[in-house]
Amino acid sequence: MSASAHALRPPSKTLMLLEGRALHEFGAFVTALPLLRLAPCGDGHPVLVLPGLVASDVSTRPLRDVLKNRGYAVSGWRQGRNLGLRPGVQDGMIDLVRELSDTHGRKISLVGWSLGGLYARQLAKMMPERVRSVVTLGSPFAGSPKSTNAWRVYEMASGRRADEEDSRFGGSLASPPPVPTTAIYSRTDGICAWQGCKEKTSALSESIEVESSHCGMGHHPAVVYAVADRLAQVEGQWRPFDRSGWRALVFPDPHR
Repeated sequence: MSASAHALRPPSKTLMLLEGRALHEFGAFVTALPLLRLAPCGDGHPVLVLPGLVASDVSTRPLRDVLKNRGYAVSGWRQGRNLGLRPGVQDGMIDLVRELSDTHGRKISLVGWSLGGLYARQLAKMMPERVRSVVTLGSPFAGSPKSTNAWRVYEMASGRRADEEDSRFGGSLASPPPVPTTAIYSRTDGICAWQGCKEKTSALSESIEVESSHCGMGHHPAVVYAVADRLAQVEGQWRPFDRSGWRALVFPDPHR
């Protein structure tokens, strides 16, 4: 890990307190549902949505419902609360990727919120022949585990050190998967340092900035639209996110 990654500090207490706006963001999501129905439709391929730390499939239900409405075969992770890489969790996710891919006879897309996004990246590195694309929401893959305000919770929930990496689970977190990858992040994230949630731009990877809390990212209207837009691309014809037109008013320039 680079020195700059180690130097990242967790978000301020002020940003932590602002995480309460996640409730208002859910209200905005409900209000925006008619507009979200105008998001690009998909081609029916399977999508696996992975929840964040101490969250379950209940937390990703709003996002999954929109994606289902857009034509995808959507699945939650089916393992209850995400308490970290406890025994059986890694194998359970690998088995589910295989099941969804085999059932539909197609590659699957992985969408992961926070810790779920770290899982998504690692699964794609281990099983690129089964994974079509990866989208992460506020996932701190490029920074020190202690550049978040949740590392102590992770250690208590999982019984593992926050800085413990398992080389058998996809290798280095910071290395991008060999499939199209989009990292969605917010500079006002109160849980994870935003710099650690941003992907390096390449022919297969990009970052999309939103103005969102961390805890509301899974149902923030701009995030949900961006996820639907990324998943709707034709397989094998990935293009970077288009911020032109009205999107420039909603999605800040990540290179500013």
